Amino acid sequence: MGRAAVFANKKFDVIREEDAMAKLFAQIRFIAGALALAFMLAAATPAAAQVNPTASAVKEQQLLNALQGGVISGRVSIPDQKSANLIQPAGREWRQWHEVTLRWIGAIAVIGALVLMVITYMIRGRIMIKGGRSGRVIVRFNAFERFIHWLTASCFIVLAISGLNITFGKALLLPLLGPEAFTTWSELAKYAHNYLSFPFTIGVVLIFLTWIGGNIPNANDVAWFKSGGGIFGEHEAPAGHFNGGQKMIYWIVVIGGGASAVTGYLLLFPFYATDIGGMQLSEVIHAIVAMLFIVAMLGHIYLGTVGEEGAFEAMSSGTVDVNWAKQHHPLWLQDQMSSSKDAGRARPMATPAE
Repeated sequence: MGRAAVFANKKFDVIREEDAMAKLFAQIRFIAGALALAFMLAAATPAAAQVNPTASAVKEQQLLNALQGGVISGRVSIPDQKSANLIQPAGREWRQWHEVTLRWIGAIAVIGALVLMVITYMIRGRIMIKGGRSGRVIVRFNAFERFIHWLTASCFIVLAISGLNITFGKALLLPLLGPEAFTTWSELAKYAHNYLSFPFTIGVVLIFLTWIGGNIPNANDVAWFKSGGGIFGEHEAPAGHFNGGQKMIYWIVVIGGGASAVTGYLLLFPFYATDIGGMQLSEVIHAIVAMLFIVAMLGHIYLGTVGEEGAFEAMSSGTVDVNWAKQHHPLWLQDQMSSSKDAGRARPMATPAE
């Protein structure tokens, strides 16, 4: 029994030594693996992306600067490789533009135009027909011309309102309507903005083709602007079918409408013709042109309604009073009267008794 006990104790000591050696080797392997992993991570990290780990705090902008302002991308297995972009620093600049700068530009432009119209009306008043109405009218725009005008104008109004909602809706309407109502309104505005862009574009093209002949600038337009266009001063320089101000509106509609359409379709169909940088540029151009477009149309609406007597009739009934034509478009009236075909269009104005 004594020999057996000694043999068992020696065997137990050998087992304990083997366990200790196994644990020691396991610890060595763990430490070696950790050092190897740390070495691989340090080697895989670009020097430009390293940030001082002893700094008290690493701010987001410091990290972006360290990454040289580029797009941080990973790898994806799906076909859309754009989804691999994790961070795009240029997007922060665009967001600042969209949520801050654009709001200031839009607010100053739109509110400034409204204030200017009010001041003009208070000082100048409504431009009246000198000598009153003659009782005779002459055709100024036919049915097709009025159709394309109102097609484009009605689409523009909806596009303007729905577009302004994108810029100002969250700040102005959301607190008034509440989240649910504002969400419903914004969704409807988005669909209206998208789908009405197509008839608006058609209207712009038709306006360009229909009235291009009468909207080529000439010397009469320079004289018209110098005379104040009938708004400032007592004498309005003679004008043809379209005066200088109307020609300016025409080209604003054609060029501004065309630019809005092109950039809008780039946004409506993303990544078909440009990348994310091109889309952000398109949104900036689209927004600026749209704001200026709205300002110009506010002035056009003012002069076509409350600002000038008899002007709205040109696009409502298609006819204008002869005295209105003598005052604002005498050269055009002279051409119409000298033509045997168009002279027959002048007729007595109907009265309720008739």
